[in-house]
Amino acid sequence: MIRYKTYSNVLNTLTCIGELHKQIQATSTGDIWDIDLEKNTKFPLYHINPTNVEVSLSQQTFNFQIFVMDIVEPDNSNEQEVLSETLQITTDIIALLKHGELLHTASLTHGEEARYYVEDDFTCEPFTERFDNTLTGWVVDVPVIIESVLDSCDIPINQSVTCVK
Repeated sequence: MIRYKTYSNVLNTLTCIGELHKQIQATSTGDIWDIDLEKNTKFPLYHINPTNVEVSLSQQTFNFQIFVMDIVEPDNSNEQEVLSETLQITTDIIALLKHGELLHTASLTHGEEARYYVEDDFTCEPFTERFDNTLTGWVVDVPVIIESVLDSCDIPINQSVTCVK
């Protein structure tokens, strides 16, 4: 593992969490409107929607919306069960980001530790029939914080030219 993470590292880690969770049947990333619900027949679905990145002198905060959703019967008879199960999966994901052993390796040397941080409190928002095929579940905003050095010394640029005109 590397000390300073990239967008790819963070997104691959979030994707891996979904792929390893035994209740999640499909994992996807990208804009929420890009989900191909017509072809995606495996549910529950875990979807990672990147929203923005905040950059400061010592860290970057990658903000994601995490969706966990499943299909509700046409008569809504299983809506409460779907909300209950998808909320449990959502809190599992939060727990893994906070305390998950799968983000750590016992033999790492100093400086190579997994360096993902998340806030302590999250608000999970339910949705019902949000998409065309009566999907129900939860969405939660997850800010993943990584260490980062905002350093102009390592930028691949011709420093023999001055840009002040």
